[in-house]
Amino acid sequence: MVDSFVNSKLGDNKVTLFVKGSCPYCKNAIALLKEFNFLPGCLEVVDITGMDDVQDYFQKTTGQRTVPRVFIGKTCIGGFSDLQKMEQQLPAMLRQIGALV
Repeated sequence: MVDSFVNSKLGDNKVTLFVKGSCPYCKNAIALLKEFNFLPGCLEVVDITGMDDVQDYFQKTTGQRTVPRVFIGKTCIGGFSDLQKMEQQLPAMLRQIGALV
């Protein structure tokens, strides 16, 4: 059930962030990504506050249960620090999946 919930949020041409509302790293990840001009529907933020089963699923599938969990397309690239490290490559990656205007 959890896997179908997570997979329903992912898409080949979008970026999906799984976040918790009170997490400062989540807020930073959202702010970083909002600097890009996404096509409508190509940036989705999913609040998983109180959904420990989703975090347990991420532990099994990505090796970490921390938030944010950032997916580019259907690939988890990690969390906020990983996103920061990729900042220079992000424009090309986002264009490649067709997520930018």
